[in-house]
Amino acid sequence: MPYRRLLGATFVALSLGACAQPGAPPACTAPLKPALEVDLYFGRDKQGGGEVSEAEWASFLSDAVTPRFPDGLSVLNVEGQARESSGGIARERTKLLVVVVFDAPAHRGRVREIVQAYNGRFGQHGVFWSEHPVCAGS
Repeated sequence: MPYRRLLGATFVALSLGACAQPGAPPACTAPLKPALEVDLYFGRDKQGGGEVSEAEWASFLSDAVTPRFPDGLSVLNVEGQARESSGGIARERTKLLVVVVFDAPAHRGRVREIVQAYNGRFGQHGVFWSEHPVCAGS
């Protein structure tokens, strides 16, 4: 639970920072072109106890994420941790969603909708969100 509070505070800070344009796009060599990697960390601990199951995650991914980013994305299982105010370390199983977009900043509304859907569905306080410029292509 303390991890979720930390993520919520971090989400607010990152949301405010996400309004600014990222630094200069990287110099990319063809066939790669400038893009933005968006990383979203979804803590799986539920506020009332328990954790978001694999079936619940799959349903959320299908209902809320894929329609907003149908061209592709990656999901990884990661272990999150944060220092609590007591000095102890809180750990939480987490899903990392990685999306590469070429339409920055137009993607931000879709990301906010995903975050709101996750928070509402699973009683979360926030989703850790980071972005950074990359060179990408297929």
